[in-house]
Amino acid sequence: MDALLADARSRLDRVSARAAFQELLALGALLVDIRPAAQRAREGEVARWLPALVVERNVLEWRFDPRSDARLPEASYDRRVIVLCQEGYTSSLAADALRSIGVARATDVVGGFAAWREAGLPVSGVAA
Repeated sequence: MDALLADARSRLDRVSARAAFQELLALGALLVDIRPAAQRAREGEVARWLPALVVERNVLEWRFDPRSDARLPEASYDRRVIVLCQEGYTSSLAADALRSIGVARATDVVGGFAAWREAGLPVSGVAA
């Protein structure tokens, strides 16, 4: 699994939680939280006033592939999509999967939501 993760990350320009926050506010990036509902309920969420979506991992490619009938309105090949999981492992694989379907500017947050919360960035839910 370590080799698979390293391979995926070799194609990403991963960002810190603070850099992701800045991209959301200043550059129109879209943050996508792929954590399951139970994990979000337990750990908290990115503050709802930020441009973030919740798209669980099992449907991510269908929701972000502009050719898919199940795509979200935000789906675009050139949109900056920053994927967030709990600790930054699953998100690396997910961001690489998005890149493989043509979402060329997809990446993820180093350290995931845990790093987001530790950086003091806006959250809601139990972690607020």
